[in-house]
Amino acid sequence: MHYYQFNIGDYKAATGHLSNDEDLAYRRLLDMYYDTEYKIPLDTQWVARRIRMEPKVVQDVLSDMFEHHEDGWFHARCKDVIDAYHAMAEKNRANGRLGGRKKNPVGNPVASDTQPIVKATINDKPITNNQVNTNICPPDGEPDQKLPDCKHSEVIALYHQYLPTLRKVEVWNAVRQGYLRQRWREVAIELSQNKTIQHDDVLNWWTDFFKHIESSKFLTGKVNSKDGRAFTADLEWILKPSNFAKIVEGKYHGAN
Repeated sequence: MHYYQFNIGDYKAATGHLSNDEDLAYRRLLDMYYDTEYKIPLDTQWVARRIRMEPKVVQDVLSDMFEHHEDGWFHARCKDVIDAYHAMAEKNRANGRLGGRKKNPVGNPVASDTQPIVKATINDKPITNNQVNTNICPPDGEPDQKLPDCKHSEVIALYHQYLPTLRKVEVWNAVRQGYLRQRWREVAIELSQNKTIQHDDVLNWWTDFFKHIESSKFLTGKVNSKDGRAFTADLEWILKPSNFAKIVEGKYHGAN
């Protein structure tokens, strides 16, 4: 999810006891939950680095505002909003397969945070090293054939092989697994347009993709960014939706 409904009154009532730092940490934790659509990882140090807050503040907020589960910190309100979002998205996709939603007699349909209007897009051009459909959901539902399963270890091995100067993957948690599954699925869907594909077809795309990254001086830390510091990407950063799209479009290769 890239947005969610925010009720000011409810939020103030629920967070009035939080300090300024705790309030900021809570908002960033909510953003992480909605962005990944998954529970907050149990590794507090890792989470604190990602939201740029002190670990103790993060731990206090998690203990106060979330429920501790074996596989992560759970938030009931977030889960309800995410479920409602996907239920509406699936309803819209079903309407699209039946020829579209019924016309509104009084005007255009109005979208809300919990009832978005999902518009499918189709990329008619063949996939290349610099192009991929970054839509998580295919235009007309799943392709007829089963998509090849994502073998995380194989993609990580390719990342280490072709990008040895980037940060190595030491922890492969649920958040990172989710990012890779989504990106793998997007690529597989695009490759499967009008033909049957195998696991190796998708893996070959990832080989070319990592070679594409290797050719970027900016992504590999060989040139400084605008603030004068060298930036070096890592696999999690690469797999985030907006970064992934920019990479395949070649937007980080202009500094070469």
